[in-house]
This record gives sequence, C-alpha cells and structure tokens, in this order.
Amino acid sequence: MQQQTKFRYYDAVAFKRANPPKAAAHTEFLRTGRIERAVSWSPSEKRYLSYQEVAERTGRRLEQAGNVTHERINGFHRSIQFPKLVFHRTLAETPHLGYCHITVANSRFAEFENVQWAFYMANFLAEIGDEEQFFAGISRKPGRMYFAIAIAPTEEEGRLKIDRTVRGNGVIFRTDDPRLAMKNVLLLGTRNEALRKVIRAL
Repeated sequence: MQQQTKFRYYDAVAFKRANPPKAAAHTEFLRTGRIERAVSWSPSEKRYLSYQEVAERTGRRLEQAGNVTHERINGFHRSIQFPKLVFHRTLAETPHLGYCHITVANSRFAEFENVQWAFYMANFLAEIGDEEQFFAGISRKPGRMYFAIAIAPTEEEGRLKIDRTVRGNGVIFRTDDPRLAMKNVLLLGTRNEALRKVIRAL
C-alpha cells in the first residue's frame, strides 16, 4: 500500500518579505564601498504553518471567490436571482485544497418535474465520487472546477446527499470553464425561452 505524502506548508509571503533579494556584490560595493559577506539562510528560518492555518487561509480565498461568482450570476438579469449560501470545506489531508458551496435552487428537467440542486466551485480538478467519497481522482495539477449536483435530504436532519436518480450519478454539470459554468447555472435558473436563447448565445 502506497504511503500518502505528508504536506508541510510555510508562509512564503512572510518569508520573502523577511528575506528581500540582495543586490549583486559589485553593485553594493559601488554604492557603499563595502563588500558584504554572503549570509546563507537555514530552512529553519521559515515559519511553517499548521494545517489549521492553511485551512483558514484556503477557506477565506474560497469564500471570496464564491461571493464574486454569486454576484456575477445574480448580476446577469433581474429575473434570474439565486439565494446566497456561501460556505466552504477544505480537504483534511491537503488543506490547501477545498471547495465552496455558492447557491441552491430548484429546476425542471425533461424527465423530472422538480430537481433541487447545489452549485459549487473547487480549487482543484476531480471527478464526483460515490457515497463514500465526495471526490475521486483528485488531480495533482493546479486548476479550478465548477459543478452542480442534484441533492436530496437524508434521514439525518439538516444533511443532504447527492440524488443519484438524476442522470445516474447526480452530476448536472462539471467544468473547468467559468464562462460555461455561468451559462449552465443561468440556464438552470430561468424558464423564459427567449432569455434561454440569449444565454445559449453567450
């Protein structure tokens, strides 16, 4: 069984501020007449972050992006308005990765009269997993993903699950293209056929 890599995080911004790039030796000599002896740094000078600190930073960024995304969607047309339900989750073993819930709504599909769905964004690429695992095949490459899933209540009050009776896996759409994601959400949010034509043409 392959052992999972344990990540270590450090505050790169603070480290760069504390260690600005030094001028070239000859430039420094011409400016001051002194020759500075190079001082090597030790990795111990880096301030390493706890997983909790990384998760908090990731969460702030995710929610900022979620708020901007929600504003853009609701700013498209006054007849298409979604409730703002922005909250995030980070992945336990890799807290620099996480996803943000943006909104929830109901729509009608060809074979379903009323489907409740939730729209999310994530700062990584993956497949939507099964009952045991929300995500599968998380990519190591940096990326961003937008997706909507059909949801249904569970026996546990206040908890939801993916409604896999919709399209076999519950996934309404999944894309790494923010424009396509916005189009899909807007199409889900309107039954006005004239407006749907405008959205499709975007």
